[in-house]
Amino acid sequence: MKAWKIVVIPTLVTLTIGAVYLLFVWKQRQNPGVIGQPDAGQTLSNDDLAVVRTISPQHFEDTLRLEGSTVWMKNGYTIAYFPYENGRVQFTKRVGFIPSAQRLEIKKIVKSAAPASVDDGLSHGSRQAFAVFALPGSANLYAAAIGVIDGSEEAYYPDLLFFYDDPHTVYDHWPKDVWAAIDARQVKPGMSELETRMAIGQNIHADSRDKGNRTVTYDQNGKHWVVTYVDDKATAIKSE
Repeated sequence: MKAWKIVVIPTLVTLTIGAVYLLFVWKQRQNPGVIGQPDAGQTLSNDDLAVVRTISPQHFEDTLRLEGSTVWMKNGYTIAYFPYENGRVQFTKRVGFIPSAQRLEIKKIVKSAAPASVDDGLSHGSRQAFAVFALPGSANLYAAAIGVIDGSEEAYYPDLLFFYDDPHTVYDHWPKDVWAAIDARQVKPGMSELETRMAIGQNIHADSRDKGNRTVTYDQNGKHWVVTYVDDKATAIKSE
């Protein structure tokens, strides 16, 4: 075979494949509603339509964008926090678990290795990433784990742990009395499961997977609540 054919024929094959792919993509974009179109009978609630921002960090360097920012705890009463003193996380002095909707002023992100005996809410790996933060009105610093590093493997969870906007504005359609109960970290009749989690956290045990129609036990940093829901409204509430 002549040398020019050795070069031209593979090139033409590659260009043909590329042209077919581009045509496919173009047709898909002309009719973007074909895939993933919601069911005509589906009704989205205001909670479903609320905009909850994410940052999707993949590497430790990505988490550094949190430094100097204010966040609010989304996954309440699941992540332990510790004093941060003299440039170190004081693992022997655990303060407790970060409450739901708690405002945190993040000062910096650091790496540290937690002792095997310490349960801080995340797997340990070889090291963890910690958010060092202050609570409103306090000069004291604390640290909480937000990610795991194990050799070349990294996993970061701030999108699961934090709101990047004040949840009072994210869910501004919730009634004032509901927000008053949330701010007091209490539960009142009629609250939904989402509203209740905002008040007393995500450390739960449920008797079924039927959200909105089940009984859920919450561990609020040692205080236990048992809440029964019917049609996603709290109908029976007991605290222990």
